[in-house]
Amino acid sequence: MKRGVQTFLSIGFSIVMLVLFVIFIMRDDHYRYPIALGGIACALVPLILDKIFNVRFALPFILSYFAFLIGSLCLGSMLRFYHLGWWDTFLHFLSGTLVAFLAIDLMGKLTTKQSQSEMSAGFIFLFVFTFGVFCGAMWEIWEFSSDQFLGTNTQGGGNFDTMTDIIADSVGALIIAFWNARRSRKKNKDV
Repeated sequence: MKRGVQTFLSIGFSIVMLVLFVIFIMRDDHYRYPIALGGIACALVPLILDKIFNVRFALPFILSYFAFLIGSLCLGSMLRFYHLGWWDTFLHFLSGTLVAFLAIDLMGKLTTKQSQSEMSAGFIFLFVFTFGVFCGAMWEIWEFSSDQFLGTNTQGGGNFDTMTDIIADSVGALIIAFWNARRSRKKNKDV
């Protein structure tokens, strides 16, 4: 089931982006056609990882990944939702949930079932939450470096923008960390 959803989302999103790419090329829209092209590449990443490297992701990660792609590429960049003051913050919240789900996936892939059942809910919470905060901080370091060395303006609001983004990432990761810790505690009680 999960694999079918991943394949459907990857191919479906790629087709939509391909159609948009062609439309934007025909309209000579030099701003949007590279975004559509990038969307095709991003949509195919989970499918390529699955088919070539046999790396599969859990359904919550896949769903949050495609929600983030839709939010950032389609709504944010193509439809210019980034002009809404709260949109970037919302996407940072969403990315916090995305990387928290990735942390859960990584923990499942890097540990045995036995060791997972022996992990405390507190440890699992701490791992998932700190992974989310770490990824958010690394993104802000990337934005800062890009602004300093490439002359971009990704941190237009300066320190306020950076801190708002990190807080939004952290809140998203915190919610998923709490949810997962409760789920893990319940699962371990049932064993």
